[in-house]
Order: sequence, then structure tokens, then C-alpha cells
Amino acid sequence: MKKYILFSAITLFVLGLQAQNKFKVTPDEARNGSYTISPTLPKDGMVKAGTVLTLKATPATGYIFDSGYYSLPEQWGAMFYEQSTPEFKVKVDKDMNVGACFIPKKAEANLKVVQDIVYAKPGVKPLKYDVYSPKGKQNLPCIVIIHGGGWSSNTESVMRGLARELANSGRYVVFNIDYRWIDKLDGDSTPTQLHQIIEDVYGALLHIAENAAKYGGDSSKLLLTGDSAGGHLSASAANFVERIGDRGFGKTQGVYEFMPTYMPKGKTVAQVRNELAKAIKAAAPSYGVFRSEMLIYRFKDYPYLNEIAPINSIPEASKRAVPQLLFRGSEDELIKDEEVKAYERALSKAGQRVEYIQVGGANHAFFDWKPDTKTQATFNKYGKYHTHEMLLFFDSVLEGLNKTENTN
Repeated sequence: MKKYILFSAITLFVLGLQAQNKFKVTPDEARNGSYTISPTLPKDGMVKAGTVLTLKATPATGYIFDSGYYSLPEQWGAMFYEQSTPEFKVKVDKDMNVGACFIPKKAEANLKVVQDIVYAKPGVKPLKYDVYSPKGKQNLPCIVIIHGGGWSSNTESVMRGLARELANSGRYVVFNIDYRWIDKLDGDSTPTQLHQIIEDVYGALLHIAENAAKYGGDSSKLLLTGDSAGGHLSASAANFVERIGDRGFGKTQGVYEFMPTYMPKGKTVAQVRNELAKAIKAAAPSYGVFRSEMLIYRFKDYPYLNEIAPINSIPEASKRAVPQLLFRGSEDELIKDEEVKAYERALSKAGQRVEYIQVGGANHAFFDWKPDTKTQATFNKYGKYHTHEMLLFFDSVLEGLNKTENTN
């Protein structure tokens, strides 16, 4: 009897270990296409830890591949880790969903899309951007998109719906950038600081300006936008240009300068500072963090938060005009109305042109694009229309500048 009990206990222990070494893989239903998984998943979806799955996606007639992915449940819902090639591999080390997303062919029919252009590698993660160029066009102004995700998640892919919509106007080349995540989330041994993320944005802008002509862009006309954390970063990049420098951030008392992650060869810091000051024509930060009070709420133990709050470094319009269009969903529980109104008032006080649009019924992140139907439906309902509001704002800024130049 004792031997039987011992045998049963050992058997249960072994089965328990085997169960711990497996994870459940759930394939999401594909719409407007299909995908295969190799090796084939067992009926219960339980896969041995460390197994590498190969997914191959095939669009239906009239559609193109948008992304392949695996997703994990995280703080703000499912977090999608996306791939830009129709055949991709996924290593199973957690319970996960996998799938592929497809879009109508017409969504990119008039665009040339170039992905994964690396602009710097300050740590483990290569920093890159994607370009959406209207076919056959040259010397177009450049819109630069900076994604959100709490400075700690997402990549440029979450903004590709906005990028396509902007570029399909035929009036702009769109650059969609990535940057380092905060702290050690990229796997670096030294934590990334918030001011270094702003330096990444400046590095991306300089790389884009240096290469814009290759994609039909005019580097002398840069317009910035971003949502949530990207709203903070786009406003920061627009406002902090005068503080681009090589004296360090907080290393000397009272000195808080941003050294771009990428520097064009043969140019000084003073040169790139002056070039960006002239090139950045406007910004459209959406539901962003503008005050140090909100930054403190997110980063309680972080130093120098006042120095990275966009509201504290707005240039006087008489010295450098940088018109700004602000968006916020009326139902946004993360970014309150007063956060945006305070920034609006500060911009007006500095003499800057500012417009604030409250999007009725919208919550946070309505400019995002992900493989799930809910995010796409939100973008189609709110994001698309207000993308065209953004375009009209940028158009009006550039038209005003052209009139001034012609008058002079």
C-alpha cells in the first residue's frame, strides 16, 4: 500500500512538472486571410516551453498582409508583439495568443512603405522608424509620429493606421518612429532615463532630416505628432529645441541639455540645434502629459521632472513660433481635461497659436492601430476623422508660412 501511495505521489509530481513546462497557445481567428502554424498545435493548445512556432500568413484576394503577432495579457489589455513579415517565428515561453492581420490592398496602393530603418543603437534595442511616402511625389513636408505606451511599451507599429491615413492624403511623407523604453525594459544593464528618450526623438528627427529627400520629403518642414506618452514626447521635442546641447542633463547644477542619440557626421550640436529650430513648424500632441504633476504621479522617484515637462519650456512665439493642435477624448480617464487646458493656456500666454479639440465619446488612445477588432473600430470611428482635422491644421500652418515668405 505504501509503495502504491509513493508511486502515485511520484506520478503526480512528474505530471505536475510536465504541466509547468507547457504553455497554452490560442490561435486567433483570421479575417480576410489565413495563416498556418508549424508544428501543428495539439487539440488542447498546450505546447512545450521553448518550442519555436513558425507562422505563415496568406491574404485573401483584395487584401494585403498587415502584421503577424503574438499577444500577452498586460496592464492595459492585450499587448501585441508584432512582426512585419508574413512568415515569422514565435518562441513559446508564456500562455499566448497568436495570429495575423490583413487590410484592404487599397490602404497602401498609393504608398511606398519602407520599414525598420535603423537610426541609432544606444543600447540593446536598435532604434528604427518606418516611412510612408505617397508614390510619385517629391519635396513634401514631413510628419513625424511618436507612439505612446507609457514610455514602457508598444513600438512604432501601433501608429501605422495613423501613418497610412496621413500619407494617403498625398500631401505629406510620414515617418513613424520608435525609441527606447524606460528603465531596463529593453534589457539594458543601465536604466534608460526619461530625458534619454527625448534624446532618442531628437536623434530620429536628425536622421530623418538627413535622409528625407530619399523618400520624397523636404527636411526643412517637420511637423510632429504623437499620442499619450508620444504626446508628451512630441510636445517636448517641439518645445525643448533651444536646450539641445552637449553639457549633459543634470550633471551640472542648472544645466539640463539634450544630446541627440544620433548626430549627422560633420555637424556640431549648435548646427543641428539651429536647423531643428527652423525645421519644426508645428506639433499635434494627442492626450499627452504636459505638466510635472502628472509626470510625478507616474514616476514618483524620478529626478528633474520639471525639466522634462513641456509646459515649463514653451518658447515665446516672437522668438520661435510652434503652433500646436491638442486632442483629447471626452471620456479619457487617464488624461484629464485640466491637463490639456493648462497646457493650452500656457501656449496662449507665450503667444503661440493653439487649438484644442475634445473628441466627443472617445476614450484614451483612439489614434492607435492593433490587430484586434476593438482597437481598429475605435480608430475608424474617431481616429480617421480627426486625422483629417490634423491634416487641415498642418496645411494651414504651412500655408501661413508660405504667405509670409512670399510677402517678404
